[in-house]
Parts: sequence; C-alpha cells; structure tokens
Amino acid sequence: MPATLSKTDYILFRECPKNVWYKIHKPDIYYKSELSDFEKHIIETGNEVELVARQIFSDGVLIEGRDEAARKLTEEYITKRQPTLFQPVFFKDSFLAAVDVLKFNEKLNSHTIYEIKASNEADKKRHYYDLAFQVNLLRKCGLKIEEINLSHLNSDYVRSGALDIANLFKSDDVTSEINKLCEKVDLEMTQALKYLSSETEPPGSCCCIYKGRSNHCTTFNHSNPNVPKYSVHDISRIGLSKKKLAELIDVGRFHLHEVPEDMKLSTNQRNQIDSHVFDRVLINQGKIRGELENLVYPLYFVDYETFPSAIPMFDDFSPYQQIPFQYSLYVLESLGAKLKHFEFLHDSATDPSKAFVESLQKYIGKAGNVIVWSKKFECAINKQIAERVPEAGDFIESINSRVYDLMDIFTKQHYVHKDFKGSTSIKKVLPVLAPELSYKELAIQEGGTAASSWIKLIGNEISSEEKSQLKKDMLEYCKMDTFAMVRILEELEKAIK
Repeated sequence: MPATLSKTDYILFRECPKNVWYKIHKPDIYYKSELSDFEKHIIETGNEVELVARQIFSDGVLIEGRDEAARKLTEEYITKRQPTLFQPVFFKDSFLAAVDVLKFNEKLNSHTIYEIKASNEADKKRHYYDLAFQVNLLRKCGLKIEEINLSHLNSDYVRSGALDIANLFKSDDVTSEINKLCEKVDLEMTQALKYLSSETEPPGSCCCIYKGRSNHCTTFNHSNPNVPKYSVHDISRIGLSKKKLAELIDVGRFHLHEVPEDMKLSTNQRNQIDSHVFDRVLINQGKIRGELENLVYPLYFVDYETFPSAIPMFDDFSPYQQIPFQYSLYVLESLGAKLKHFEFLHDSATDPSKAFVESLQKYIGKAGNVIVWSKKFECAINKQIAERVPEAGDFIESINSRVYDLMDIFTKQHYVHKDFKGSTSIKKVLPVLAPELSYKELAIQEGGTAASSWIKLIGNEISSEEKSQLKKDMLEYCKMDTFAMVRILEELEKAIK
C-alpha cells in the first residue's frame, strides 16, 4: 500500500484514478510537462491568500512541514489545547492532511475547521470533498469537530485604504453539508487507498476518455495511446455533450472522419469536422464583405494586458478584478495608409488606471471603429476603468460604442479552416491567415505569462537589467497581438476581392 494518501491525491483520484496512480508509482510520466509561469502563479496566489487570511486569527501557531516531526508537534499543541493552529498535520491509517486553520473551543471541548480557498466562491465538487476528507481524518485521530467553515474571497469587497481583512473574506458554515458527505467520502478514501496500493499499472483507458480535451488529465496520452493527437475530443464544446462523446468513444470512433454524418451536431461542430475531413475552406464572401464594409476609418486596433489580482492591490478594486497595465495600439487612418503604432506599459507598483486611459485618449479619436479580438473582455475593462476614473467616462463610452469584434467573423462561421481546429482564438487563426507571423519566436507567448511578468516588472526580485529586458519582451508580445489583427483584416480583405 502507498505510505500515505493525501487529501490532494484523493481529490485527484476523484477526477481520474489512473492519473494519480502514475503520480505515485511513475512520477516521471506524471511530471513530464513542466508547469507554466501562470500555473506557478496560481499556486503562489493560493499561498498568498492563505497568508493574508491568517491575519484574522491573532493567536495562531504555524506548523511547518508534513513530516513526522510536524505530526508530533501537532499532537503536542493539540494536547496543550492551543487556541489556533495553522497547517497542523494529521496522519492516521495511511491518510494524511494538513488543515488550513484549526481552532479549539474551550467551552465545547471541540475544534472548528477553517478551509481557506483563493476563489470568489465555493466549489462543491472539490472544496466540499476536500473538507470531508479532513473531517474524516481528524475524527479518526480522536478530535471532536463541531463546526466546519469554508472561507473564500468576498467578491463584493472593494478596497478603500488599508486592506480590511475581515471583509475581504467570506466564511460559510458548511457543517451540515460536509457531515452529509463524510460517509461517502470515507468509503472513497478506502477505495482510493486500495486502488493506489497496487504496484501493477491499471489496465485500459483512464476515465478522461469521456471528457473533452480541456479536461484531460496530465497522463491522458500515456493511458490512451490509441487516441490521435487531434481527435473527437477536440470537437468544439463536445465536453458539454457527454452523451454524444460517449456514443463515439464506446464504439471506438476517435478520428473526426469516423463521426457519422447523421449525428446531431451544432453548425460550428459540423463545420469543424467537414473542414478537416474534406480539407474544405469555408469562406462566405458576402457575409465577410457585409461586416467589413460597415467599418468606419480611422481604424484603431487595440489589445489590453491585465492582471487578475486575488488580493486587491489598489483602491477601488475587488478580488480578481483585472488591473489593466498595458496596451498596444495600431492606427490605420484610411485604406492603404501607413500604420502608426502606440503603446503603454505601466512599470510601477501603483494603480495604472488613470495613466492607462489618459494615454489612450492621446491616440484614439472621436470617430472610427476600435478593433479588438473578443470585445466582451475589453469593453468590460473599459467600464471598470470609467468607474475608477469618472472624468474619462464619456471617452470610455465613446470607445465601447465603436468597438468591432474581429473575432465575430470566425465565431459566426464566415471563415472556417481545418487548422483552426474548431477554435476562434487568434493563436489559431493567425498561423492560417498570416503564417509569416509567429508567437513561437517571442520570449512571452501568451497572456498568462504576460500577466505574471508584470508582477516581476513592478517588484524588487529582479535586477534593473532584467526588468529592461522583460519590458521589451512584454511590449513585443502585446504588439504582436495587435499586429496580428491588422494582418488578419488584410487577408480578409483579399479573400473578398
């Protein structure tokens, strides 16, 4: 049997048993792919949120580590009836867990659990089962658990001055819900331990075979060697139609050309399949022409980079509200005119909002369409800026009224190519329409890395020389996003001639 089953591995087991088996027995397979900078940032965010949450409890003692020494220290503090413990470690019957916050109630001679989550709301599929695991283990260790709380960030909190820690978090009493789950979870804990104890690799596919590509486990390819790199799992939004996916998987249909012609699918899904199977490019010239003819010059191609700070960094921000720190802007005064480029990157640890919008005001005029890719995002950011910088409200309203979403041509299926693979992401569209451009040569290749780079830029952990290089890399990435839209529009114009 494995020496331990941690609550983390238990949660992974619930999602895909075979995946966590590899994690324990063949870690070289499980850890084959390194975490991205943004994934690392997510982990760091969780740690940061927990550190802040501890400030609510003034009498806490931190238990460091997960080893036997940490377990013994936990036992000692429990025996001494320490009022509050941070990260106390419990081990019993091969089960292991650390509790975020454990408070002792002298009057009731019982303990209260506080689980801290770096999210704006509770996730019943993960957070509740995580807590039930902890409760079961603590009760196995002889503790009386009377109250169970799930604490998460309060999305209604708006920072004003110093952080109001008490209001930053929202604590939900989930005692009743967790107690109802405990019996089921206890059974699953035993099952997981038994499953993971085997030294023999579990046969067959993993359970992710019935999930869409975005929900596949880290070892999916190893468990499912018969599934092609581009398969029915990649059909747009197929993960939301589990029954349809199962119909294909159960009869061994993994390739797109094996999808029956009479299978009921959305227009987007059918176009994706047909473009691949028949190597067919769908270009609705009339629809595209109708879209482009309505554009009003000058055209302003703009892209924002933002940072979703879990703990509000500045006044008037809420948890995870996006901080706009950078933009790139191309201006095309008229058809055939020379492109002009402008950019902005805030490089200090202050609220960029005012400087951001003031910079935009210099270059975006009162007339002409503002071209973006996925207008829902940029328009939402603009509205939030207007709330923080009310004097720019009319300007922001003017921008939002003139926004044209270039992605619409692709989401509306006016242009479909097999190499889009059902996606309308600019990262998929650009290589098809403008193959001479590539993000692969850039030091920063996606928005998540750009966001985490900004924290480095405004911090004190890297040298001035490193900051200078990082700034260049960030500017180049954002510039590519906007120039990509320019090139895509140029190619669309050619396609309708």
